[in-house]
Amino acid sequence: MTKPVEAGCGAAIVDAEGRLLLIQRLRQPEAGAWGLPGGKIDFGERAEDTARREIQEELGIVIEITGLACIAETIDAGDGRHWVAPVYAARIVSGAPEVMEPEKHGGWGWFALDALPGPLTSPVRDWLKAQGLAGV
Repeated sequence: MTKPVEAGCGAAIVDAEGRLLLIQRLRQPEAGAWGLPGGKIDFGERAEDTARREIQEELGIVIEITGLACIAETIDAGDGRHWVAPVYAARIVSGAPEVMEPEKHGGWGWFALDALPGPLTSPVRDWLKAQGLAGV
């Protein structure tokens, strides 16, 4: 029996100083790694709407999506699933990030692209590659 592919989404939020907003995952897939905020797409919900909703739930911020940055894939990274996720470019329009779901996230931070924490989730690595920054 084959397993279905799951759909998620996330956003690469970069501030005026060129730093990337990352959150530390506490749950699978990729527990312990630093990743982009976002989450699972619910049936009938547009991916862009999911990204806005999930990021407000996770970090208490309102974002504006400015474009599609890349498509990320996470294949069996600890949860036995295959995730496909659009990653949007976005900016904060209101609020200040804070961990709203401490059971899911160990922390958050703004990170210079040449000083990213580790380990990074596969969507972050896919985003870096799409930006031509795979060697950062």
